Amino acid sequence: MEYVYSALLLNAVGKPITEEGITEILKAAGVTPDPAKVKSLVSSLEGVNIEEAIKSVSFAAAPAAPAQTAGEQKKEEKKEEKKEEKKEDKSEEEAIAGLGALFG
Repeated sequence: MEYVYSALLLNAVGKPITEEGITEILKAAGVTPDPAKVKSLVSSLEGVNIEEAIKSVSFAAAPAAPAQTAGEQKKEEKKEEKKEEKKEDKSEEEAIAGLGALFG
């Protein structure tokens, strides 16, 4: 992510996105840059109008529901598991009842 941020920073200040520029920004931020990643990023951004790309991306204005805490997520998962177990129990009971009618 920091590689992309460095490219966006260079774009924001009007400088060309180069391997040297990205490397300098990453070093200034205390990151040891991976030359392969830097080269890959620069080559993938060649010919891309970053301003247009940013404008064309649609962002959701606000999430439909607030983010759940990990505890709330676990509670929901447990509820779903219980529902699934109940469904399985009912289908097993129905199958047994059906077999009983055949032999009954």
